[in-house]
Amino acid sequence: MKKKIAISLGLGTIISLLSLYFALRNVPFDGLWNYLKSIDYFWILPSSGIVLLGFGLRALRWQMILATSGKVEFWTAYHPLIIGFAINCILPGRVGEIARPVILSQKKEIAFTTGLATVAAERVLDICILIVLFALVLLRVQPDPNFVMRFGELELSQAVLEGIAADMLKLCVLLLCGIVLISIERTRKISYAIIDWIPKQLTFFGPRIYTIIVKLSQAGKKIIDNFATGFALIKNPKMLIFCLTTSIIIWLVNALSFYIFTLGCEGIELSFIKVFTMMVIICFFVALPSVPGYWGIWEAGGVFALSLFGVGSDEAAGYTLASHAIQILPVIMVGLISAWITSVDIFKVSYQQPLKHSTVDKKPRPDREVNDE
Repeated sequence: MKKKIAISLGLGTIISLLSLYFALRNVPFDGLWNYLKSIDYFWILPSSGIVLLGFGLRALRWQMILATSGKVEFWTAYHPLIIGFAINCILPGRVGEIARPVILSQKKEIAFTTGLATVAAERVLDICILIVLFALVLLRVQPDPNFVMRFGELELSQAVLEGIAADMLKLCVLLLCGIVLISIERTRKISYAIIDWIPKQLTFFGPRIYTIIVKLSQAGKKIIDNFATGFALIKNPKMLIFCLTTSIIIWLVNALSFYIFTLGCEGIELSFIKVFTMMVIICFFVALPSVPGYWGIWEAGGVFALSLFGVGSDEAAGYTLASHAIQILPVIMVGLISAWITSVDIFKVSYQQPLKHSTVDKKPRPDREVNDE
């Protein structure tokens, strides 16, 4: 385990440094350093406070989504969420998304697969809201369509950005179709019938193998049940509207934290709508293969977005680098505090096998059943 963690941290650090090099290689170090020294860091305090407010809203949204599988207190949702995001900032591969339902299953009688489904539901909400908001801001903001920036082997342009948005939209539609199919009782029954039919066709393997296949089939059916519980949000219009509204507020609050920090940065004189556009572009770029804390990828997206609005390379690089730190360092600090409060080993839980935690509920409870009315 320790060797695996050390290798992961080492590779993540190397990849992050290379990504930062590609993002900032055209920016003179002296110019970058002088700009970083010119920033009025008083604005870190309100900006960081708003960042943490956004994570409070995320926890509130996740608490509401989890309510379909049983009553969950705010702090029971908040601690796994902030720890999961902190892990994403430290380790590569977005393992925090898996660690979050693992931690939840340890602290609350909610199956790992149910928790994972609620995380997926969150991501679908975020992608949908981002794509819609990106389309809206493009109606107001007209960046230079001919601007091109190189990032390693990638050539970044508005066309590439629109391509990423289109791919995210396709993924979102695919996930929505899967969620709907799992959430409908009739399609689940068809899935169960197929799962029950498969072992009957494999009896020639002998009784021992056949028994194993039957057990795997039953586990598969339970996993589908748990996912359906996690996705039950879509069958509650009031809850769905609440979560969609909260998602919009979360992204607006996040953009506000970026905007407030611009008040202490020379040469970043952008309207809130342009700052919001920059944030959306950064989010699209971090959808590329992930490195710990999104270092390098984040900077490339930020420099690219600010360059579209005519911001100089020194100012764009300095602001993006500093604002990135402000966005993730408070999350890491609070995540580590939450891990200490809840006695969670973030490295151990990041690489723990999910199947070691129950994919089935320890105690069947009536309020955990999926209501298909």
